[in-house]
Amino acid sequence: MAGDVAVRSVADVPAEPQQELEVFLQILCRAGMCGYGSRVSATPSASAARSPLSPAIAGLAELTLETDDPEGLARFYAEVLGLKVISSQPDRVWLALSHDTRLGLWSPGGKEFGDRGGSHVHFAFAARRIGLPMLAERIRAARIEVTGPVAHPGGDCSIYFQDPAGNVVEAWDYLDRPRGRREGVRALE
Repeated sequence: MAGDVAVRSVADVPAEPQQELEVFLQILCRAGMCGYGSRVSATPSASAARSPLSPAIAGLAELTLETDDPEGLARFYAEVLGLKVISSQPDRVWLALSHDTRLGLWSPGGKEFGDRGGSHVHFAFAARRIGLPMLAERIRAARIEVTGPVAHPGGDCSIYFQDPAGNVVEAWDYLDRPRGRREGVRALE
């Protein structure tokens, strides 16, 4: 991976959606939810050094999903969610989530570091509040069922859907709301 993943305070996050996705994925990793396929810098940024969760984890560099059809699932993430394919090999495809974070789609089977597929409950992308309804419509236009927007107790909203491989994906606007920008996931403790 070229370069270190720098954890930013949520208040410093630019408004571009892909950078918001990166921040949410970094938060997932700091919460211990990154699992196989994640590689992060061991050099923490100033923000990470203050983190009570893990002073050594700087963020999430990649998240890898297992699928029988990496190319087909990559088309979904590129065409429906707008991610860019950055690399393709016979057994895997990589898509850019941001400058620092990528999504891997791997075929089943052992890989070079003993990596193997596993199960997870779901994963979530950070979404812009104003963009959540448009994203839901774009996914529905691809003939995929969307649940939501679901309003949560704090006023933040999510939509949920399954990608073509059956992974449950959430798009959540929490980090685009004042409390989320100010406090990040610590507000959810």
